[in-house]
Amino acid sequence: MAMSLAQKAERARRDLLAGAAPDMQSAICRWLDRLTHERRLSPQTVEAYARDLAAVLSRLTQHLGHVPTLSDMAELAPADVRAVLAARRAEGVAPRTLVRMLAAARSFARTLEQDGHGKVAALAAVRAPRVEKSLPKPVSVTAAKALADADTRAGDNRENWVLARDAAVIALLYGAGLRISEALSLTTDAICADSDQIIVTGKGNKTRMVPLIAAVRDAVLDYKSQCPYPLDARSPLFRGTRGGPLSPRIVQLAVAQMRGALGLPDSATPHALRHSFATHLLGRGGDLRAIQELLGHASLSTTQIYTQVDATALMAAYRAAHPRAS
Repeated sequence: MAMSLAQKAERARRDLLAGAAPDMQSAICRWLDRLTHERRLSPQTVEAYARDLAAVLSRLTQHLGHVPTLSDMAELAPADVRAVLAARRAEGVAPRTLVRMLAAARSFARTLEQDGHGKVAALAAVRAPRVEKSLPKPVSVTAAKALADADTRAGDNRENWVLARDAAVIALLYGAGLRISEALSLTTDAICADSDQIIVTGKGNKTRMVPLIAAVRDAVLDYKSQCPYPLDARSPLFRGTRGGPLSPRIVQLAVAQMRGALGLPDSATPHALRHSFATHLLGRGGDLRAIQELLGHASLSTTQIYTQVDATALMAAYRAAHPRAS
């Protein structure tokens, strides 16, 4: 049975503690608890932080020749941090991952400082690798509708309820702009026959209200009517074939299979459907601040990237159509 997000976060916690020095373990536990309870980060984010810090400590162990202790952390020099990043870069780790690793280490360092273990000044002194900003890659309206349409799966040899389940999840990603983790965290009572909106729990356990169009609601209700497992009010809405919570990986594989059948590029992922939701709304005259609320973005600057996507598409259409553009 696939592990839940909370179980994955707990496994990452155990793995991190297993590779840490004894005097570091209590500090790590306090750090992870603060991420969970004070910053209210999701289990998926806490898992990522734990794995990133584990990678940093593992590289520091190789660099220093022993497992780093609290005193080693306080005595780190900028050259030590650069050596860790350089080693990971040599292994082919992408700049974005290196930035994330450095962010995790800095977050942990703040906990060490708050607890009186000294300031890890070297982490602040090292500049994060430059990451090339890439625009979201939405799919076309036609492709998005095809991905969210159960009829696209006609002829698939899987059970009908599984096909209906995948269609319902994908409908939520495109029709409501949900993250895959948000869709899979919905409980059975979140959507019923008269639902015209849903309450979604997003990053940082922040909740928001999202309108629910009829096509999305009907797709979910169709799945609920076919699901062979008892769907209690507060139980997970979407189930795997053995009855447990549905894994995000299953949805990713379902989308990958469909994009192959539809001839779509590899960029047509579940998250691309969320990008498509925002881009298509903006293209139809949607208000940027309203889209920000629908997506659950804390900052408007995060949402503004879709204006660049829309402008890029507009210029591409102009160059293709205008007789003087070439």
